[in-house]
Amino acid sequence: MTHNPGGRPGAVVRGGRISSGDVALQKKLNAEAPRIPHLFGRIAELFVPHRLALALTVVLVLAGAALSVAPPLLTQRIFDEGLFPKAGGPDLQRLVELVGFMVAAYVVSALLGVWQTYLTSTVGNSVMGTLRVKLFSHLQSMELSFFTRTKTGVIQSRLQNDVGGVASVLSNTVSGVVGNIVTVIAAFVAMIALNWQLTLIAVVLMPFLVVAQRRVGQARARIATKTQESLSDMTAITQESLSVSGILLSKSFNRQPDEIGRYSAENKNLVKLQIRQAMSGQYFFALVTIFMSSIPAIVYLVAGWLLTGAGPLGTGAITAGTIVAFTNVQARLLFPLIALMRVALDLQTSGALFARIFEYLDLRPAIVDAPDAAPLPAGAPRLGEVAFDGVTFRYPDARGGERATLNDVSFAIEPGQYAAFVGPSGAGKTTVSYLIPRFYEATSGSVRFAGRDVRDIDRESLVSHIGVVSQETYLFHATIAENLRYAKVDATQSELETAARAANIHETIMSFPDGYETVVGERGYRLSGGEKQRIAIARVLLKDPEVLVLDEATSALDTISERVVQQALDAASHGRTTIAIAHRLSTVVGADVIYVVDHGRIVEHGTHSELLAVGGAYARLYAEQAAAPSPARLSRPA
Repeated sequence: MTHNPGGRPGAVVRGGRISSGDVALQKKLNAEAPRIPHLFGRIAELFVPHRLALALTVVLVLAGAALSVAPPLLTQRIFDEGLFPKAGGPDLQRLVELVGFMVAAYVVSALLGVWQTYLTSTVGNSVMGTLRVKLFSHLQSMELSFFTRTKTGVIQSRLQNDVGGVASVLSNTVSGVVGNIVTVIAAFVAMIALNWQLTLIAVVLMPFLVVAQRRVGQARARIATKTQESLSDMTAITQESLSVSGILLSKSFNRQPDEIGRYSAENKNLVKLQIRQAMSGQYFFALVTIFMSSIPAIVYLVAGWLLTGAGPLGTGAITAGTIVAFTNVQARLLFPLIALMRVALDLQTSGALFARIFEYLDLRPAIVDAPDAAPLPAGAPRLGEVAFDGVTFRYPDARGGERATLNDVSFAIEPGQYAAFVGPSGAGKTTVSYLIPRFYEATSGSVRFAGRDVRDIDRESLVSHIGVVSQETYLFHATIAENLRYAKVDATQSELETAARAANIHETIMSFPDGYETVVGERGYRLSGGEKQRIAIARVLLKDPEVLVLDEATSALDTISERVVQQALDAASHGRTTIAIAHRLSTVVGADVIYVVDHGRIVEHGTHSELLAVGGAYARLYAEQAAAPSPARLSRPA
């Protein structure tokens, strides 16, 4: 069967965005998505496990905010009671006391700030780490079809760019909001206490600034969404183009300039969005800064009116200390107020990122354990038996409909039996192998394992009894030993060598300078195809499953490599149920039973000699392959 991710069978994914280009499917998913609580309510829930640290942070913020307005008030006392008392010259004793209080306020405020930063950083980064792991764990639970329809780079972008994009909000929001609100309130109270007429002048334009801030925030949120989508596309292009497979492809077709052009075009779009995001709201904040910075000059003018009685706000006693203290308090109002507005904008912007994160967290896996699913007990009777009972499987096509891959398929494979599935490409052979471990779910009918419907078996238990060797061998960028231990974490060196010998790869491994500590490179590209395949076989043997699924495990190999790997496969299949998906009939002529699949149906089955004698579909396939140049024919040893 041709391995084409775009054409692989897959269940409908519900509840979230699949890819940036699949608009129709996205609309369908959004329609099916459940209603979720208010976005910021969900964000608040992330902080619940850290409520004690948050409570202490709030206390520190309140204390720090209260201390922040003390120096301006002390300034008034310093002027009016220390420097310019009503009678005589400066009162040095009183001046020393007041200056001492001011310095103490600064010291305590600074120490509280350090403690507060530690708490907010700890809480923020812990929440971000938890969110990242939660998202990664949830993606691990998604069915295979989700990953065949979603670019790897897009998924990586959700984990890295989107979660990373809310880091500062998670770390600074609580302290920023609480601290600045308290500072602003305290500053207003102090300003009113000093002179209510001057306070009225200072706050007259505030309502207009709040309305303008809301509009700016909405614009920034829209730009943030587009920026994250562009980052996703950039990550996807990077992952596709700079992987070993992508580099080989581009070099093979001299398409490096095109890849650079594709990357450059998206990068240009991203740069424009980032500039728009950086500049959005700058004129607004410039206006706020001008307004707030101009207030001291206006205060001096109004103070003059108050002193002379020439202004519309009446007259009254006002001292130089009051004027200096008021302008100091107002100056301390400027930065917290601007910071509050920035936090509000950041919250609106980060809301778009959180929406993208929650969009993935709200995806509902199409394949989950039933409430009463139970594991297979050790030594269960008929362990290794596999049966299909009227199984039909459909997956969505490009036009929004469904196309059947399997139609009413039934068969039974006895424990220890070697069964092969053959047929033309696209007939549905690989789908059979994916339904057994529940990588996909049957649309109708039942798949049975050890006499039980696979939907009634705990999936972890089911998969533990099944080993898969596919044509597309995947090895991590790690040592050979680490790749083997992926099947059994606590495997001893002796167990590794036993599995490698059974897979006919031990001597090859020992010929490498570093032996089992040899790093195989990205996707194992430092090894030949046959070497990678035999290491994959050794990995499955280390797992020691009752059922071995071979999905065209030798179809991509040359004749010599195929012979060596086939020998390893024959040894691996000994004593266990083996299901071989084969394109080359020469590799399965010794199978106990051969099922011929055509257009999603089993059209005939029997042994090699029985099927040749019938002269049907199998005989025609065998004759066609025999007439064409093909690798040496190997049969399973008796």
